[in-house]
Amino acid sequence: MTNVEKKLSKADANLSKPTQGHFSMVRNFYLADIITLMNGVCGVQSVLSSMRYLTTNNVRDLQTSMVLMPLGMLFDFMDGRVARWRNNSSLLGQELDSLADLISFGLAPAALAFAVGMRSYLDTIALTYFVCCGIARLARYNATVALAPKDDTGKVHHFEGTPIPTSLSLVALIAYFVHNDLYLDTLPFQLYEIAEGWEIHPLVLVYVISGTLMISKTLRIPKP
Repeated sequence: MTNVEKKLSKADANLSKPTQGHFSMVRNFYLADIITLMNGVCGVQSVLSSMRYLTTNNVRDLQTSMVLMPLGMLFDFMDGRVARWRNNSSLLGQELDSLADLISFGLAPAALAFAVGMRSYLDTIALTYFVCCGIARLARYNATVALAPKDDTGKVHHFEGTPIPTSLSLVALIAYFVHNDLYLDTLPFQLYEIAEGWEIHPLVLVYVISGTLMISKTLRIPKP
């Protein structure tokens, strides 16, 4: 058993004896878990800001949605460092991290794409595919991380497929378009009619490509 696995076993043993009483689950959270939840908070607020834009048409709501996602990335970066610093990683923290990442880097970018104009039926299928790829990517990571090659500190050598936070590149692209007033009816490449009643924004295909890269088995990305 590696040092990291021993630490996880020790941490999970502590979780099996939780503090009793009111709010006992919250009281058993580590500092890293709280930071992870802040990533989730950013993701949820980003989704709600995109939804708010649909009713207000205030571009500030779009800007808020876009800013919250990289802020979530900051919390995602910090939680792992804090967990290693305080030497209290746990399987609960791993699951919290994946769920928060799914919201901030899966659902939130898809909601943003819908808000800026990718709203046709085929668009929504493409965005659903993207989110489902994120779900599959995170599930695969959680299921295989214990067996993945690691260095002496317990750090995984590489990712299989692109990590889900790479979706921030899509957010950056949309931010550029919004900044230049290229959204809604002026989205680049406009709306393409495949057949009568079947329309799609070609721009949504970048989400399809991103999702496909996330679930790739052969693409290996060195972990920084």
